This record gives sequence, C-alpha cells and structure tokens, in this order.
Amino acid sequence: MENLNGDTRRIALDAMGGDMGPTEVVEALRLALVEFPDLCPVTIVGDQAVLNPLLQQAQLENHPKVSLLHAPSVITMEDEVMTAMKRKRDSSMLQAIQLVKEGGARAVISSGNTKILVSAGTLKLRTLAGIERPALAPVIPRDNGHFILIDAGANPDARPIHLAHNAILGSHYARMELGIKKPRVGLLTIGTEEGKGNALINDTHESLKQLGDLVHYVGPLEGFQVFFDHVDVIVCDGFTGNICLKSWESLSKFFRNELKSQMLASPWRRLGGLLARGAFTGLRRRIQPERYGGAPLLGLNGTVLKTHGSANRFAFMNAMGDASEFIRVDRNSRIEADIQRANKIFRPDPVESDDF
Repeated sequence: MENLNGDTRRIALDAMGGDMGPTEVVEALRLALVEFPDLCPVTIVGDQAVLNPLLQQAQLENHPKVSLLHAPSVITMEDEVMTAMKRKRDSSMLQAIQLVKEGGARAVISSGNTKILVSAGTLKLRTLAGIERPALAPVIPRDNGHFILIDAGANPDARPIHLAHNAILGSHYARMELGIKKPRVGLLTIGTEEGKGNALINDTHESLKQLGDLVHYVGPLEGFQVFFDHVDVIVCDGFTGNICLKSWESLSKFFRNELKSQMLASPWRRLGGLLARGAFTGLRRRIQPERYGGAPLLGLNGTVLKTHGSANRFAFMNAMGDASEFIRVDRNSRIEADIQRANKIFRPDPVESDDF
C-alpha cells in the first residue's frame, strides 16, 4: 500500500463489512471528499479486485487523499471472535485495525460485526491507561439538541467503575462533539428516588457523586426523561444502552413510515402534506439515524467508529467527517489524567505502615 506523503493522520475505511456492500462505501467516500474539504486522507481497505473498478467508476483511483489496502477476506455477522482473529487476519476489518496499531492510520470506520470490532479493537489497540473497558457512544437527538448515550453495547456486563469511567469518557466526547463546556451527566435507571434501581445502579450512583468536578453529575434519570432537555450524557451499561439505541432507531423508522402512510391516506391529507413538506423534511433529517454517522468506541489508544451493518452512504459519509474531527482533536492525554484522578478516588493507595 502506498502511504501518500507519509501522512499517518488518515482514516482506515473498512469497505467490506456492511450489508449494503462496497459500492455504497465507495460512493460515501466520494461524497465525503466533497462534503468535508478538510477530510483526512482515507485508506479504503478491502478486496482490490472489487474495489479498483468501483474507485475508477467514482473517479477516485488517482485522488491525492485516497489509497487502497488489499484485504481479501471478510468478517461476517456469524463469525466468532477467536475464530475470526485467528483465521481471518487478512480481513478488511482486522487489517484496518492493524493499520492503526502500526501507525499507518489514526482512525478505523467499520460497519462489520460489533462484537469482533470491539474485541479486536481492544486487543490490538489496548485501552487508555487506567480504563478497563471501552464504551460505544452514539449521538442521539433530543429536545433542544442532542445527547451522548454511553455505553450502547460494548460492555453488557459492566461494574460500577466501568460506568464511572463512561461518565468521564462521555463528558469529554460531549465537549468535543456537542460543544458543551460543562455537560450534564445522568445515570439511566427506573426512578429518581435514592435507592431506586438494582445494585449496579445504586453503587454507580454513589461512585458518580464522589467524582466532584471530574463530571457534572445531576443524578438518576428515568426513561421518560431521556428525549427531553435534562442531561447531555446518559450513562448506562451496554446491555441497557443497546436496547435503548435500537428502540430509538426502530421508533424513528416507524414514525417516518406511519407519517407517510397517514399523509397519503386521502387527497386532502396529500394537499396538507405538500403545504407542510418543509417541516416534515426537517423532522426527517433531525431524527434519522444516518445523520449521526458512527458511534465511537471510546477509551482506546486510537479511534474506532462503528456504523450500523445497514449503514448507507450518508451514514458512512458522516462517520468519515467525525473520524477527521477525532484525529484533529486528540483528547486522550486529558482523558487519562481524569481517569487517573477518578481511580485514586475509588482505589486509594494503601496507607504505608509505620511498624518496624
């Protein structure tokens, strides 16, 4: 692979893992180069026999910001972690991660198998100092803005310290992505009263209260508060977060389909729909998951962005824009400092004995 101009501030784009195929990924790359003039260079990773004709068709084969890394194998949704790690080292996903590990890129984008992406990213790139588990953190629309949901599926069997770390990671991400200087952090549970929730929630609640100025913790948050302007970061374990994320996506699709069906039910409604077309278009753009690209896997020594398996060209395009921003704004040193402070609160050094 040609590393153009020796520039390692590039994105490794897995072209083979998604449901919609590499044609959609190449088209997304073409759109991203137009939409984001400052886009970091991109190495598209996959089978060159498939990708070369697509790059030629998109007039990208000689683009100064585009290079190709040949990876003949593909990780499927049915593959298991250890089997894939051993037998598919030449796959597009693992080669893209390896590129970051070796310093040939700074960010990975993939719509492939989430479990393998999280496991391979963690094993190859390692977590930041003091962090035990990474977390997926999608951006989701709410009243008057957006919020960060963390974790959305990377760590379903979390412990309180993992959720406390998520609060720190989510706060840093909210500052970067949402531009909020002091993000409000809430803990997702079944009630806002003290003691309302399971052992994980109650222990995490006490831990978050100890963090002081590390996070702006405003307390527990119930489900019916999620999409209103209460918090900027919602902390939960990966099991709960994944259900929340997929429920929102399913509801947004149901809402769009139902609205379209109702508006076409009669001539009068069609006329009303034409008059309100601008409002409906704005609403659709506001709630569609594609608008928010990929969910970053926070807490690693390197950027990993996970897009949906069914991600289309616009989702990939926006993920590339997000990846460029991650590369330009490196907050890892600040995150590690905050994690170190938090760990000292939760795991203070043992008192040295004066006994002789």
